[in-house]
Amino acid sequence: MSAASPATSITIATRESRLALWQAGHVKALLETRGHRVTLLGMTTRGDQILDRSLSKVGGKGLFVKELEVAMSEGRADLAVHSLKDVPMELPEGFALACVMEREDPRDAFVSNNHASLAALPQGAKVGTSSLRRVVLLRALRPDLVIEPLRGNLDTRLRKLDEGQYDAIVLAAAGLKRLGLSGRIREIFEPEVMLPAAGQGALALEVGEHRADLLAALAPLAHQESWLCVHAERAVSRAMGGSCSMPLAVHATLDGQYMRLHCAWGDAEGDAPLVREQGAANVTTLDQAAALGAEVAARLRAAGAH
Repeated sequence: MSAASPATSITIATRESRLALWQAGHVKALLETRGHRVTLLGMTTRGDQILDRSLSKVGGKGLFVKELEVAMSEGRADLAVHSLKDVPMELPEGFALACVMEREDPRDAFVSNNHASLAALPQGAKVGTSSLRRVVLLRALRPDLVIEPLRGNLDTRLRKLDEGQYDAIVLAAAGLKRLGLSGRIREIFEPEVMLPAAGQGALALEVGEHRADLLAALAPLAHQESWLCVHAERAVSRAMGGSCSMPLAVHATLDGQYMRLHCAWGDAEGDAPLVREQGAANVTTLDQAAALGAEVAARLRAAGAH
């Protein structure tokens, strides 16, 4: 296929969790309505296999994307669909994000079978989360709770809750909504209460950077407002050396051309107070979004984040 010809046969590499397959199927359907023939290549990643340790201890969120990138580099797949918050801040050489799609709800959700909200949890209740960001934010809200590690795909986490291993768990609202599980949500955390992770709720499509055919085919799926917001968020995380071992929360909103960017940083060991910063600017380009992110990251560091 020449770079100038339209992509007509596309193979999507995807993790095999129910949520990942929904996301890949969603992209498949959108591409098929545009005349492309699309197949899915299901794969198990290292991130799916290692469930007894936190991501920050075994290599970070890149464990969820490496095998998909190998499939692309070997020609077995043409693109990969990712939850953007799982995508490392720096892609390997030769790969590019072709687009960011319209964002689902970026907020966190409180899920419990016996308690209506975080505030309703009794002292000493056990809350499960795999995210250091959520750990530090939950500690700031309810220092009396016991925060326990929780790994596995979305269905596995819900099963562990239902088995009684936790009194409540905190998950991304987007995944629950995409799988038709909104009924499990007892409370949605507004960003001013619990800031989301950079890129949370957004889907990103990764391709080989030389694939001009795919870049053109995927361009109609891009959502500019979402892309600008997550680009600013990821710029903060990148400037802070962001990885899943950093308890960093970042959330951008865009009102016309006016972007507001809120950030929070916490100490995973609990030895330092939560640091919050914000910034705002008129943003119409990715470069302007990145500049705002770098500015707010500098404020975070000046305020004591590291």
